[in-house]
Parts: sequence; structure tokens; C-alpha cells
Amino acid sequence: MAHVSLPHDAKAGPTKSEVRAVLSNKLDLGPTDHFAEVGSCTGAVTIEAARAAGRVTALERKPNRLEVTEKNLAANDTTAEVELREAEAPEGLPDDVDALFLGGSRNYHAVLDHAVETDIDRVVMNVSRLEVAGAATEAFRERGLLEEVVQFQVSHGYELAGATSFDSDNPVYMLVGGTNPAAADGGRER
Repeated sequence: MAHVSLPHDAKAGPTKSEVRAVLSNKLDLGPTDHFAEVGSCTGAVTIEAARAAGRVTALERKPNRLEVTEKNLAANDTTAEVELREAEAPEGLPDDVDALFLGGSRNYHAVLDHAVETDIDRVVMNVSRLEVAGAATEAFRERGLLEEVVQFQVSHGYELAGATSFDSDNPVYMLVGGTNPAAADGGRER
């Protein structure tokens, strides 16, 4: 996986590289996929998706964060056609998306309704707050989207008194699903 350069700060943390690695696996993007992201912020997920998918649409409702996404995107090599939209989801979402990532929890009920209405194959949502994770899991389940919930926590080592200790990042709850059920062999039908 190529390094993502994020020289510009959005005053909100990017999705950590370890979380993006799991996200990339769950999204399983290919060169013919149209990927959409709700809440692009620093552009870290946008950049990685633009290296795997054919088309990327990134939504960000805050103009200053969309500008950061644009600058960070320009600082990286990508191959996809990328459209950045200053928009609120679900209104700004295209209707021909194959894979969708929700990086935040704002309007997620309406975004999940849009995913069902437009038959989005793969939907992944990251959540860092326990109460939101529970409510979002129920929202995925009610819409028939839920395939799995993954909770993980990454720790990074640092030197302490000549030995290694660890600082832990916040846990991440990753809700994974979509409107196209997984094939019997564990892969996606395409």
C-alpha cells in the first residue's frame, strides 16, 4: 500500500493508516467501481480510494475541509477521476455508487436510506463513540445492510526507560454491509 501524504491539516484527525488498511479490504474497490465518501476532511480515504477505484466522489459540508481534501489530493499520485463536492449527504450523493464510506455519523440514517434506495453494493461506516455505534448498528440492521461489525484498537510503541511501551488510539467500530449479500465463498458477487 502506497504512503498517503497529508501535508495539509483539517483540524480534525485523518482516518488512521491502520484503519484505512482494514477499510480498503472491506470496500474491495476495483478499477470499474464508483466510490463515494461522506465527510472527506483531510482526504486520506479519498486518496486511497482514488488509487483503487475508477471514479471517486467525495462530499464534505465544510468548505475549509474540502479545500484541505483538494490540497492533500494534489500532493499524492492517484489514477481515478475524482469529483469533490461541497455538499451535505445524502443530497450530494450520486445515484450510481458501487461503494460508500461514511466517515462520520451526521445524517447517517438518511445516508443509509439513500444506500438502500440506490442499491449501493458496499457500505462501510466508521464510528468512534460506543452509543453511536450501537444506534448505527441497529440502523444498518433495520435496513437489511448489516453483514458485520468489527471493533479494533491500534496501539503504537514508543521508548520508555530503555524499553517499549504503547500508546493506544481510540477504538474504532466499523460497520460493514451493503445491498448485495456476500457470495457463498465469502467474496462479493459482481
